[in-house]
Amino acid sequence: METFIQQIINGLVLGSMYALVALGYTMVYGVLNLINFAHGDVLMIGAMVGITILKIIQNVAPDLPGVVKLIIAILGAIPVCVIVNIIIERVAYRRLRNAPRLAPLITAIGVSILLQTFAMMIWGRSPIPFPQVMPTESFNVFGALISQTQVMLLVLAVLSMVALVLLVERTKMGRAMRATAENPRVAGLMGVDSNRVIVMTFAIGAALAAVAGVMWGANYSSAQFAMGFVPGLKAFSAAVLGGIGNIYGAMVGGILLGLIESLGAGYIGDLTGGFLGSHYQDIFAFIVLIAVLTLRPSGIMGERVADRA
Repeated sequence: METFIQQIINGLVLGSMYALVALGYTMVYGVLNLINFAHGDVLMIGAMVGITILKIIQNVAPDLPGVVKLIIAILGAIPVCVIVNIIIERVAYRRLRNAPRLAPLITAIGVSILLQTFAMMIWGRSPIPFPQVMPTESFNVFGALISQTQVMLLVLAVLSMVALVLLVERTKMGRAMRATAENPRVAGLMGVDSNRVIVMTFAIGAALAAVAGVMWGANYSSAQFAMGFVPGLKAFSAAVLGGIGNIYGAMVGGILLGLIESLGAGYIGDLTGGFLGSHYQDIFAFIVLIAVLTLRPSGIMGERVADRA
C-alpha cells in the first residue's frame, strides 16, 4: 500500500507539470488550430533561466528562504519565456496562419531545433545541476514520502490552473479568447482584436511553461538544453487525452497521464514478469496517445466538431 500511495503522489506531481505544459498546447490549438511543437522547449528555457537566477541569488542573498528563492526564479523566468514565445509567434507563425497545415507544423519543429541550439550555445551541452534551495526533509503521508519541493510544485500548479480558469471565464480577455476560439471571423466583426488575443494566448502559455520548467528542474535536480523535447511530447499526449482545445481537458489529461505513467513505472516489472524495468515508463504516454487517437480522437472532454470553413 505504501508503494501504491507513493506512486500516486509521484503521479500527481508529474501530472501537474504535464498539465501546465498541456494548457499551452491546448490554448494555442483552440485559437489557431496550430500544434506548437516548440512549446516543450519553452519549458526548457524556463528551467535554464531559473537555474541562472538561482545561482545569482545563492551568491547575492544566500540566506533567503528556499521558497522565496524559487518564487524569484519563477518570476524571473516568466518574462523571458513570454518574450521568447511572442517572438516565435510573430516571426515563425503569424504569416502561416492561412497556410496549409503542414507548413506551420514543419516550422514548429524547426523552431524547436533552433531553441535547443541557442540553449546549447548559451548553457553548454552538459546537464546543469539545479541548486538545492528547498529543505531536504520530507513529509510522511500514510507511509509514503513527499518532499517540500513537491508540495510547493503542487501548490503552484493548482494556483496557476485556478488563475487561468478565472482569467478565461471571468475577464474581458478571456471572453475574447473564447470568442476567437469559437469563430475568429465573427469575433473580428464584433471588434475583437485577433492578433492581440493570439499574442496573449502565447504569452499565457509561456508563463505556465516557465512555472513548469523551473519546478521540473527543482524536482529532478538538473536541466539541459534538450530536456524539453520528451516532456513536450508527453504534454501534447496529455492535451490529446483530455481533448485538445479544452483547457479543462488539458488539466484532466495531464493529471491522468502522470498517474498512468507513475503507476506503470511502479508496476511494469510485475506486469511483464521482470522483462521491462521502470526506465521504460515513457512508453505509457505514447501507448495512451495511440489508444486515444484510435478509439476517441476527440479526447475525454473534447467534442466532435467540423473543421472551420
